[in-house]
Amino acid sequence: MLREKIGQMFMIGVQGEALSRDERLLIEQCGFGGFILFAHNCHEPKQIMWLCRELWETGTEFPPFIAIDQEGGRVHRLPPPFTHFPPAAALGRTESAELAYKVGLATARELSAVGINLNFAPVLDVHLNPSNPVIGDRSLSTDPKAVIRLGWEIVRGLSEGGIIPCGKHFPGHGDTDKDSHLALPIVVKSLVELKAVELPPFVRACRQEIETLMTAHVLYRALDPEFPATLSEKIVTGLLRQDLGYDGVVFSDDMEMKAISANYGEEEAAGLAVRAGIDVLLFCHELPRAMSVHEFLCTEAERDAAVRARVEESYRRITQLKNGWLRVFTGGDETEIAKRLASLDHRRIVEEIHGSL
Repeated sequence: MLREKIGQMFMIGVQGEALSRDERLLIEQCGFGGFILFAHNCHEPKQIMWLCRELWETGTEFPPFIAIDQEGGRVHRLPPPFTHFPPAAALGRTESAELAYKVGLATARELSAVGINLNFAPVLDVHLNPSNPVIGDRSLSTDPKAVIRLGWEIVRGLSEGGIIPCGKHFPGHGDTDKDSHLALPIVVKSLVELKAVELPPFVRACRQEIETLMTAHVLYRALDPEFPATLSEKIVTGLLRQDLGYDGVVFSDDMEMKAISANYGEEEAAGLAVRAGIDVLLFCHELPRAMSVHEFLCTEAERDAAVRARVEESYRRITQLKNGWLRVFTGGDETEIAKRLASLDHRRIVEEIHGSL
């Protein structure tokens, strides 16, 4: 049973437009609890729905999370006829809560149509550094109040459309000058500064009980001078769980990103992340790496009561969320999927955003 519980704490990427025989066997062996799709997995609506159904059917007692990064702008994974919404910054410039809600709801309806059930959006980072290479126009605004107001409307739209939202990247990736895919960003701002600007959108999300959050692979010297947020017990358990009272599911960002993998061994990083309070570890590209870490955590949990207790906490949160949200596969009949997407026709929302600028 312990192995199955630890399996629920993993979200993995797959290589193609359908599961290979080897992938299916390895997923069955480890019981991974979630999957993330990228552009290379998504060719056309019918194929995407077949893949999502195939992934859904790997679940035994609990269906899997089937996730995607569908933010709009440059972080957009799905091909036409799915709507390509403008970046969050364009939506932010409209200052329209109504449009933010419409984008969230429209995105949810399109994702739900093919069986995706979780969107790693919205970005709740406040865009503060013009030289930031990774956030930029993915942020709604340079003003935390605007990020709070519009970000929550996107969350509300996604939720009402049946998609689990995930705010990212806690506690804020907006004032970095490095891309955490490539290196470890360091933020040297004081605690007072962080509380004034970076943290408010996440504080609001916690108070509103957003279902999930994703951590940043960023070192915040004022919060923890030793570990980046994803690996920091001071940040995940101390700040997020205890100070902000958050009890939703916390995802790591991709553990294969260089901010983590260039500075820590994969087993060391996974052990630190789980002890810090991360519920779900993302391994987006290399399945053997996820399998190796799964075996390591199974061994650690067998020998260390503290790790076992953390596994139990995460398992409770994950299964509670799944029981509440993943009752049925939402993808439609394969012969109707094109008609279903065409009937949604969200181009007018894109036109409204452009027309408001």
